[in-house]
Amino acid sequence: MPEDIRGLGEAVEDGWEVAGLRFRSRLIVGTGRYKDLEETGAAIAASGAEIVTVAVRRVNLSDPKAPMLQDYVDPKRYTYLPNTAGCFTAQDAVRTLRLAREAGGWNLVKLEVLGPPPFLYPDMRATFEALEALLKDGFQVMVYCSDDPIAAKRLEEMGAVAVMPLGAPIGSGLGIQNPVMIRAIIENAKVPVLVDAGVGTASDASLAMELGCDAVLMNSAIAHAKNPVLMARAMKAAVEAGRLAFLAGRMPRQYAADPSSPLHTGLIGR
Repeated sequence: MPEDIRGLGEAVEDGWEVAGLRFRSRLIVGTGRYKDLEETGAAIAASGAEIVTVAVRRVNLSDPKAPMLQDYVDPKRYTYLPNTAGCFTAQDAVRTLRLAREAGGWNLVKLEVLGPPPFLYPDMRATFEALEALLKDGFQVMVYCSDDPIAAKRLEEMGAVAVMPLGAPIGSGLGIQNPVMIRAIIENAKVPVLVDAGVGTASDASLAMELGCDAVLMNSAIAHAKNPVLMARAMKAAVEAGRLAFLAGRMPRQYAADPSSPLHTGLIGR
């Protein structure tokens, strides 16, 4: 989305900021689950994203003998956001991000600590524990969390630079199941709020933005599409449309008709 949105003759600044970094795209995409790294790079380019998440435990970042993500997703072009996907304890998550910082110097990271299958719901007790340790280490932490306004506020008060409530379970494609609580989190937050997990199609991404989210993060919705590159384009457009709708301010809902043209008119000349 262009950083300057023209409306009523005025320029509106519409970038967003996290941890002192400013971005124009409000779409963040993952780098996993594609059929190969070539498709990964093509889909990410089509998405227009500026931030990409990297599962430190699953993606090759340092072995030059194996295919490397950096060869297809240029770290000079994109901001890498290391995450703790696949971590089920606070200790494992903290260890993973410490290793990521040693390997790539990354300080802005995404924390997620998962509960057991089949739902992989955020383990908030372990998440609080891991966040406390990471903040003591000087990390700037974006935190994946439950769609709970109280938990989200506590993360913010602890020092999280962004909160990322799930829309639905990871990889489910169910869309935003609890828009009321997502909106409550947004209304009470002083840090960026991003819907993370559960997006399945473009309308889900648009809804996240219409609710007032600062950005939306997704991986499976693009990578598991029949045509990931085309879906990436759709998601780019959906995020932009949802943001514009939020800025425009939707019409109020009402329970009776309100016709755009008068129902009764006099005859011309009378």
